[in-house]
Amino acid sequence: MSAEVKALKQRIAAQFASPRNGDLHPAVPAFAAQLAAATPQALAVLFYGSNLRTGSLEGVLDYYVLTDGSQAEKIWPRVSYHEANIAGEDVRAKVATMSLEKFAYAASGASRDTTIWARFVQPCGLIWSRDDAEASAVLDALCDAAKTAARLAAALGPQSGPAQDYWRALFRATYKAEFRVEKPGREDSILSVNAAHFDGLLAAAWEADGIEFAQSADVLTPRISDQSRQNILRWWAKRQRLGKPFNIARLLKATTTFEGAGRYAAWKIERHTGVPVKVTPWREAHPVLSAPAVLWQVWRQKSR
Repeated sequence: MSAEVKALKQRIAAQFASPRNGDLHPAVPAFAAQLAAATPQALAVLFYGSNLRTGSLEGVLDYYVLTDGSQAEKIWPRVSYHEANIAGEDVRAKVATMSLEKFAYAASGASRDTTIWARFVQPCGLIWSRDDAEASAVLDALCDAAKTAARLAAALGPQSGPAQDYWRALFRATYKAEFRVEKPGREDSILSVNAAHFDGLLAAAWEADGIEFAQSADVLTPRISDQSRQNILRWWAKRQRLGKPFNIARLLKATTTFEGAGRYAAWKIERHTGVPVKVTPWREAHPVLSAPAVLWQVWRQKSR
């Protein structure tokens, strides 16, 4: 491991001991431990999303459970919804489960998928791991995610500019490719609320990836040849074309494989409309088919 890669890994590991993670509600790691205990071959659990920053239990918590062995599903990850009462606190979570092997492969940029490295160059917390070796393997994957994202940012960004301009170019491109509905300026929000995370990350990732650059104050100039830039853009073009089809395939898969989808939908509807929805066994088993009747019920209740 080069000194530059080691420095990037230490930087990412330091996030997990930061005050931000220390301020998490105790129910967050406790829920992670429950998820790991209920998941065969669980190796590590990552926590991410806005609740990582706020430390709140509000809404739905976001976890990735990484497992041993090969990936079972061709369209990954497997998504499920969970509810629990932990020390008197009602906690809800949306959980993505996939193998650590596939997670690391996707983070490296070898996969045609964009979601893993685009999401996990952003802040996350490793809040449970089976042992130190597994924690180290997850950190290696997160380093690869940072390098993959930073490499593309170098090709998509300006010839010279502050780091934020490169990250903006990256996130705009990945949002567009992934078929995600994001408000204009979403990338600015990510950068502003996670300023400490992104401060210096681009330069550290470039160094770890062997990309030379010049720096004057806050202006960065990556020194990549025209050929290297074209190679990166060709790599991106292949993934860009498949981004929307992959996401549509995941949405279609989720209609039949999202464990707990009925309970998740009922909670979301009541949260946003105030109308309670009874989750019957049939609705739990057939969330898509039951949707019209549920929406009719909500409309009637709201019309009174």
